[in-house]
Amino acid sequence: MVDFSRSDRETDLETRTHEFIRAVIIPAERDPRQTIHGPTSELVHELRVQARKARLLAPQVAERWGGYGLSHRETATVLRASGYSLLGPVAMNCMAPDEGNMHLLDAVATEAQKKAYLAPLAAGEIRSAFLMTEPDGGAGSDPEMLTTTARAVGSDWIIDGRKWLITGAIGARFGIVMARTPQGATMFLTQMDAPGITIERVLDTLDQAIPGGHSVIRLAGLRVPASQVLGTVGAGFRYAQVRLAPARLTHCMRWWGAARRAHDIAVEYACQRRAFGKPLIEHEGVGFMLARNQVDLLQTQLLIDYTAWTLDQGSRANTESSMAKMSCAETLFQIVDRCVQVLGGLGITTDTQVARIFHAIRAFRIYDGPTEVHLWSLARRLQRQGSQAHGPLQP
Repeated sequence: MVDFSRSDRETDLETRTHEFIRAVIIPAERDPRQTIHGPTSELVHELRVQARKARLLAPQVAERWGGYGLSHRETATVLRASGYSLLGPVAMNCMAPDEGNMHLLDAVATEAQKKAYLAPLAAGEIRSAFLMTEPDGGAGSDPEMLTTTARAVGSDWIIDGRKWLITGAIGARFGIVMARTPQGATMFLTQMDAPGITIERVLDTLDQAIPGGHSVIRLAGLRVPASQVLGTVGAGFRYAQVRLAPARLTHCMRWWGAARRAHDIAVEYACQRRAFGKPLIEHEGVGFMLARNQVDLLQTQLLIDYTAWTLDQGSRANTESSMAKMSCAETLFQIVDRCVQVLGGLGITTDTQVARIFHAIRAFRIYDGPTEVHLWSLARRLQRQGSQAHGPLQP
């Protein structure tokens, strides 16, 4: 039986996160140090100092690394609250790609690697990147198209290739690189300022909420010692799933908070703004959109909580997280799109956070797998199940 009950710790963290976001983070949303490639390192540092004071820095990680050792269900509650401001997850050090990298390192890294990389990452002292996606016909939605290669030379590995849409590369201290070896796809840890790594350019994207933006990177003769292989050589795709299933879901959690923020702004506006002799919300065209938002927010919250619960039961939950990511990405985008419509002309300006949220959440329908890829994968699973069925068709 699914248990959605909340612990005292969970409700306390939710309350404190809500208070922190409203008192500290929302006032910082107009800070000019937010650029088209995300908040500057200086702003990120200042916000994390405040989160540390509030005992809300990286709450999802194990107590050993300074967090609360939250379950996936508890993490869902806290990350939804953090996402109420686009700066919230950044301040609380639970934003992609760092949050997913923390989970992967904790699950796969050696003790030496954890001390060198996970400890300062969880403490908010450094940032990281995950280098998997490639341009030029390389790996994207289909990881089997991986073209970056790593060859063994003595006790080292030499990596060559190109990556793009690498989130947070500018300012990252280290990266996790996926490359093809004779044994199969493998993950490597590397300092981002190592010889052989060149950031060719930072892409201008709709999503402007993540520090460091999204970069194109060339790897040419990057030398990585064998001690910096993450996990086992040849097991990279398996480790990618270890990272991906919960990371898809934490995206849903954070963006749920952002969609709720947009909804609250739209409701307040619709109750105050008048047209044709009455408040906008009394016009069915507006009121019905906001009512649909309320229903969709509840449904996506329940879906997130259910999927988090399955992860807590020890399931890999790849199918469940794929369904949750697909559904949440589409539904949360629709919620924010309605909010833009309710606000009218105001909705396409940056006078409120709604336009910023709209730009950011549109990208969610693409990264961590476009909606169509998730649907295709689910359809293939249905086909396999159908072909294995026995007996005559039922009328």
